[in-house]
Amino acid sequence: MRVCHFDLRCPIMLSMAATMLCAADAQADDSVDFLRDVRPILSANCFTCHGPDADHREADLRLDQPEGIASVVAAGDGAAGELVARITNEDDSLRMPPIDSGKELTPEQIETLRQWVAQGGEWQQHWAFVAPVRPTAPEVEISEWVRNPIDAFVLARLQAEGLEPSPAADPVTLLRRMSLDLVGLPPTIADADEVLAAQDFDAALQDAREQLLSAPHFGEKWGRMWLDAARYADSDGFEKDKPRRVYFYRDYVIDAFNNDLPYNQFLIEQIAGDL
Repeated sequence: MRVCHFDLRCPIMLSMAATMLCAADAQADDSVDFLRDVRPILSANCFTCHGPDADHREADLRLDQPEGIASVVAAGDGAAGELVARITNEDDSLRMPPIDSGKELTPEQIETLRQWVAQGGEWQQHWAFVAPVRPTAPEVEISEWVRNPIDAFVLARLQAEGLEPSPAADPVTLLRRMSLDLVGLPPTIADADEVLAAQDFDAALQDAREQLLSAPHFGEKWGRMWLDAARYADSDGFEKDKPRRVYFYRDYVIDAFNNDLPYNQFLIEQIAGDL
């Protein structure tokens, strides 16, 4: 489980970095994004009658699926296609959403849908269901500053904004940041002295990182976020809660992080425990 947090070669991290850059580029050129701009409009105004609920679906049309979108969109023509024709129709009996639905698109929402259709009307799967793909690191200047692929993405964005990277921190500062991030505790004086006495600072920091990852405090620090999400700390008296003695679940979560339990197995075991 810890790999996705800290391994800089992790494809998920690289994919996230590339996604953020692509999102920034999309916003910069004012393009309409299906997931960000279009799907929320369809979800709020159209899915009640043209969504996943078969009992309330009208005209056998699903706008939450690519086939349904394709049937009402004339890609590349913002004025053609049933979707644009219906949301702009002046006839109350034909315009969508229907008057009796209590919903009405704003002029801004109509223009967003029109622009999206003009761009090609592309339907996109929600990012959570798309397998991450390792992106190609961008070519950048000051290549000596880049130590791993994520650095290339960061530097490309800095250069696009006309900014320069900050100077490298000294070894003790790096050790302190790493220690606080991994185990939530500052390094000891002995730890700092050991790094300073090393002839190879990079190798010394790598060794320190492995020691921190192997420390029991790693699971305690990172497991806390999962425990917060699971409301582990709810006290007696919250709604109908009775006294709770579930410290063994706390220990299980900490051990899962410390033992690198795969995330899918982590979820399976918790669901099995709930059952």
